[in-house]
Amino acid sequence: MTSMAIKTLGKFIKPGIFDRGTGALLPEAYKKFYKEWKLTEPTAVHYIPEEGKFKRDEVTGEVRPVQNYPIPVIYPKESNEQMWGGEGIVQGFQIRDWRRRRVPHFWMPHLKRSVVYSEVLDKYISVVVTDRTISLINANYGFDHYLLKTPACDLKSILPLTLKRKILQELEKGCPIYQNKPDKQKEVYNKYKQYLSAFTSEEIEWYGYSFAAACKKLEASIEAQNKPIPLKHVYRSQLIEKLKEAGIREATEDVAVGGASTWLKKINPFAKET
Repeated sequence: MTSMAIKTLGKFIKPGIFDRGTGALLPEAYKKFYKEWKLTEPTAVHYIPEEGKFKRDEVTGEVRPVQNYPIPVIYPKESNEQMWGGEGIVQGFQIRDWRRRRVPHFWMPHLKRSVVYSEVLDKYISVVVTDRTISLINANYGFDHYLLKTPACDLKSILPLTLKRKILQELEKGCPIYQNKPDKQKEVYNKYKQYLSAFTSEEIEWYGYSFAAACKKLEASIEAQNKPIPLKHVYRSQLIEKLKEAGIREATEDVAVGGASTWLKKINPFAKET
């Protein structure tokens, strides 16, 4: 695919973020995470979805199709440093007086600062959360279970996604933070190891990055691989290797002919014999 629009069956398809530039070089592991994060439908939070395809009106008996349209939700950039549990800002209108026109209104989630504990990381984390976040943590019997069970589309913000990646990395290493407590280390690992089966090592490495951060990570790795080495360092290392080989060869020959004392005299003619 190129950066230009692609013609397929008479239609022009606009290229996506993974079809051009650095995005085209990103691994499939990150594309899988991005699909789960941005392209998967999240759990309904601000409305109650109706089941089925059709419903019958209880009064008139008329059959109508079920239309589950999600309410547009605003997620400000500050939410990436907090944990809102899928909640967001809802913009709408409010009628405050029947004699006046409706006025715009924003429904904000109730935010508060709380402290959560990660058993895998063995850390207490102070973070801004909502009541729904606390309820979900309690419903999943712990902060680690909540992050590891919840898909990226429901976690939404960068902070919980980053913490989830760090937890998975610790589990992959076998919880080395408890290396001084072998019994506790084994207990914590066995408690959460079931979640590793859903990820590969590469997927864990690329999990939780925004698209811009993933591109920077890839560019940094490419730059580190292709970083030129100054010739003076190359020549210096080659010279050191040659001197070592020459010194070893000369020492071997002198010991075979005249012993170690002859070789020492050649290196340092002012050395005194003992």
